Amino acid sequence: MPTGPANRSPAPDPGAARRAAFEELHARHGREVWAIAYARWTDRDLALDVTQEAFLRLWKAWEAGEDIQNPRAWLLRVARNLAEDHAKSAFRRNGTQPPELLNGVRSGQATPAEALEREELFARIRSELDGLAPADRDILTLRYALDYDATQIAELLNVAVTAVHMRLSRARQRLADRLGTRDEFTPGNGTIR
Repeated sequence: MPTGPANRSPAPDPGAARRAAFEELHARHGREVWAIAYARWTDRDLALDVTQEAFLRLWKAWEAGEDIQNPRAWLLRVARNLAEDHAKSAFRRNGTQPPELLNGVRSGQATPAEALEREELFARIRSELDGLAPADRDILTLRYALDYDATQIAELLNVAVTAVHMRLSRARQRLADRLGTRDEFTPGNGTIR
């Protein structure tokens, strides 16, 4: 059999082996690397960017001939560092905001004045509830104080669900009339609009 260039098997491609190893590492550790960045920022897109950058740096390190003994640990360290670097660069990009910009930021908690208004409103509602008929007080209490739904109230009062809706509507209307806030009172959240 003649031997020559046409019959030789192709030389193994060293890049193919590296690509296969890289893809296997990505499949095995990609989610873990992503999770490191996501845990820091809780931003999926940013975590994906950090993951891609970490794997790109691994590839470049391999191309440069670096011998990385534990690629998983290396990737996790790089991802953690990239996430922290993003924090530092975000601060440099955005800096701190002047106090006048922060004045428009609202807290999740009510201000003391809002809390006082709310307490006064609830005291007024409790007072006006005392003046309602017992049936109105009962149905409003079941719905809004005890948070029963219409089906639960219907079972408890042994009436149809439609009757519960009708009674609730009328009781709310009478309470709003007593409060003098017709069309403004929203019993669901206890506030006046």
